[in-house]
Amino acid sequence: MDLSAGEKQTIIQHLEELRNSLLISVVAIIIGAVASFAYSEQILAFLIKPLMLLNETPIATGVTEAFFVKLKISFISGFILAFPIVVWAVWRFFRPALYPTERKYFYILFPISIILFSSGILFSYFVVLRVILEFFILIAGQNIETMFKIDQYISFILTFTIPFGLIFQLPVVVFFLTKIGVIKYQMLAKNRKYALLIIVVLAAAITPADPLSNLLMSVPTFFLYEVSIWVSKWSSPNKERKEKGSKFFGKKKEKEDEADEEK
Repeated sequence: MDLSAGEKQTIIQHLEELRNSLLISVVAIIIGAVASFAYSEQILAFLIKPLMLLNETPIATGVTEAFFVKLKISFISGFILAFPIVVWAVWRFFRPALYPTERKYFYILFPISIILFSSGILFSYFVVLRVILEFFILIAGQNIETMFKIDQYISFILTFTIPFGLIFQLPVVVFFLTKIGVIKYQMLAKNRKYALLIIVVLAAAITPADPLSNLLMSVPTFFLYEVSIWVSKWSSPNKERKEKGSKFFGKKKEKEDEADEEK
């Protein structure tokens, strides 16, 4: 109620831009999902290959289970295919709040982000997944016949692949936030122990409820956090933002940061 007409108009414009960015992302994912559904059989064969190498064949116990599994695979594949467009849509939303000298970083970070996202997914599939499968089959022993339901198996894979791909974006996000003056490497280093606690809790919430999965998610994530600290340390806030103030926080925030540095 206390906002002026101009401020209300600005908020409406931001909401419209957010809606457009979300709409672009959703449409891109749907198109990718439709295209992936045509190759769902080949994608499924690729996903169950780790099981086949361990002499295990997944089974379907429900009438519609196989259909919904392929539907799930298609949407996840659609998200992976549309990830570059999703990143561009996010960039499109934040672009007006950046100075011209900061916008150039997008063209550097964009390919790095795609590479890191792909690396996270491949690492989780070829390294983490195989270790976990071998571990659980070994634990089952010779007295228990292991039979993997295809729906549960695919859901199990998704708990690793997509989160790992997103977690691998951490250095890119930290670099960008450091450049625009939102965070500093001192803050990241000082709160290292709290970050470790949060990482362990999130890993326990994302992964299946077993110590091995939690460990295989927590260790790489904390390693990326340490890498992000060095990335933040090597980066420096944009000079134009220091001189003109932050479009996110204004001059007041800049002065508070300078006072903290002097202390």
